[in-house]
Amino acid sequence: MSNKALRILIADELHFHRMKVERLFNQLDYYRIAPVHSLEELLTLVEYGCEPFDLVVINASLAGGALNLFDFFLDNQQVHHALIYDGQQAQLPPIPACAQQTVEVSHALLPDLASIARLMAIINPRPPFVGTVISVR
Repeated sequence: MSNKALRILIADELHFHRMKVERLFNQLDYYRIAPVHSLEELLTLVEYGCEPFDLVVINASLAGGALNLFDFFLDNQQVHHALIYDGQQAQLPPIPACAQQTVEVSHALLPDLASIARLMAIINPRPPFVGTVISVR
């Protein structure tokens, strides 16, 4: 069962991209999503937010060279995890998600359902199934 309280921020200039990524999260039962269309909006929400974002998903081209996204998210206490996609645009090397790191860089134009599901399994691991044992005689 997904943690419905996770805060997710999607940042992309194109409305279509934001909606497509948001729908991928919805397919995985995540609905607490804030879409933004500019770097300024993202920075405002991150800087002045009263609670941290569990995940920020951002198009690398949104920074336009004005901000090193990898370094910004790496040490930011207001963002627990980040996925930077279209990383080739920002000349970032691809960095896959793993449990020890907080920033993933993807060269994909848009994240797909499999990559988001893999990332969410790291961010929101599901507890092992604990059920009642029923004895059948």
